[in-house]
Amino acid sequence: MTLPLETVGHDQLRVLVLTPDYADFLWLSALLKGDSEISPDSTWCPDLVDCDDLIRNAKFDIIVWNCVFHGGSETAFLQYLAVASGGRPVLALSAETPRERAPELLSGGAADYVSFQELDRWSFRRAVKCLWYREQLANSAHSQLGRGVASGFINRDLFFDRLQQALLRAQRGGYRLALLHLNIDDFRSINETFGYQKSDQLMIMVAAQVRQGLRRVDSLMRIGGDELAIIVEKIEDSLDITQIIRKVVNALDEPVTIDGKSVVVSASLGVATYPEAGDSPENLMRRANRAMFEAKRDPGTSYRFYDRQLHISAGYQLRLEADLRNALRGNELELYYQPRIDLASNDVRGVECLLRWNHPERGLVGPDEFIPVAERSGLIVPIGYWVIEQACKRLQESAELGFPGLVFAVNLSFRQFHDRKMTETIFRIIFNANVDTSLLELELTESAMMHDPEYAQRCLRELNQLGISFALDDFGTGFSSLSNLQHLPISLVKIDKSFVQALGESADAEHIIRAIISLAHSLQISVVAEGVETESQLEFLRQQHCDEIQGYFYARPMPWADLVQFLNKRGESACLQL
Repeated sequence: MTLPLETVGHDQLRVLVLTPDYADFLWLSALLKGDSEISPDSTWCPDLVDCDDLIRNAKFDIIVWNCVFHGGSETAFLQYLAVASGGRPVLALSAETPRERAPELLSGGAADYVSFQELDRWSFRRAVKCLWYREQLANSAHSQLGRGVASGFINRDLFFDRLQQALLRAQRGGYRLALLHLNIDDFRSINETFGYQKSDQLMIMVAAQVRQGLRRVDSLMRIGGDELAIIVEKIEDSLDITQIIRKVVNALDEPVTIDGKSVVVSASLGVATYPEAGDSPENLMRRANRAMFEAKRDPGTSYRFYDRQLHISAGYQLRLEADLRNALRGNELELYYQPRIDLASNDVRGVECLLRWNHPERGLVGPDEFIPVAERSGLIVPIGYWVIEQACKRLQESAELGFPGLVFAVNLSFRQFHDRKMTETIFRIIFNANVDTSLLELELTESAMMHDPEYAQRCLRELNQLGISFALDDFGTGFSSLSNLQHLPISLVKIDKSFVQALGESADAEHIIRAIISLAHSLQISVVAEGVETESQLEFLRQQHCDEIQGYFYARPMPWADLVQFLNKRGESACLQL
């Protein structure tokens, strides 16, 4: 649940407040209000479910963090904030005095600390303003550095000084750092074709394109006539580096115009990481340079890591993304179907459509491996529409095969709500398929609706008017489920399998399941329990009047032909019993 206070303007200070208590949020917002210098716009994030999506996809100048808000480890969460926010300053708040807490939090990555004991309008505004002005100065410094790159400014001493400072910060903070050494391929031919002055202009444009894909915390410098160096701070794993490399490669794919001619350059990238490749500027630079020359062996824009294991991990992620793009075009994706059983009649009430990938070399790739890649890259949006198309096709076939009334449930990713033509696209798919929309069910999680709740609610209302029903997936694991049930056209909730599988081992799980079923039924909402694997789990859910179940006890996810066979066998068994 997020609550923006005011209409966002470009000249406003945008503040993300991470605190579980709404009263605290209102108090902090009130302390900032009325200051014409900053015109604050504050957004509340009360739970971890929405935190990652907000930080990565919304724009904020400052993060105000109540230290009680974390996922179990305060230190780890602070490190996560430093990385995921792209270097945006974090103002930490806690009950302890500055002497007790400030040193630890500041060394862990917080930009400033204020104790609740000393928090008043003046101290809070002062801290927020200082961080905002400091950030503006840093951005100005980056702009000046960019102008230095653009004017052909080359100063290797300044670069090594910046790298040394970055290494010291990484050592103090206990995080990793990467150095990217980028060399434009065949720059001599560009000089011969356009002359030295025009070639410098080309470097200006290339540097500007690359800069747009970097975070504010990253540094870009020109260290040679055809060379750029990028210092990437506060990285956690190979996925962080992969994302930076992807943006750099995408930037280099964009043509630049020199003398009216469109020119596409290629480059070789060498990557060296601290601490794996060394702990001094000289070692990192030498090893990034060596990796860059290794990359020269490959045609086109390419990269190599000095550290072999990191190269394998990051390279695998990029190759998997490229393969997934081809999979969508090459008919390698397939839907599997897991039946949902009506506990009252023992009939198959519907099926959940689950995505599988038949990779030509790796075989069947599991969704846990490729779905995160699809979501990070944005491929989940076209893939999601493809899944709906396939579900509609099978919905038609099921009626023709003698299984009318079978509900087809499709998962809707949070990324779908970033597409402003989502409802229009789904309308078109359903219209072309000419199916009974009452048999199409879209499953969504709470986090899918949190990026832009008003837009999400409007989409759901429009689709609901078409006859489509909605299920709330993983119910019970979020914090705002009750409010969603009241304000959204939800006709079904799915109890998360973690609760079902804890039956018999945890009394809390039993209480939670009873409460969910009772609450849903009081709101005229049906309940499906996921992950049912044993007779005892089934019997407990039956006693609690759960409407439907889904799990290995009845059937695993299966291809379409196997589902048809499964339905036919159950139909035959029902006839024999009669």
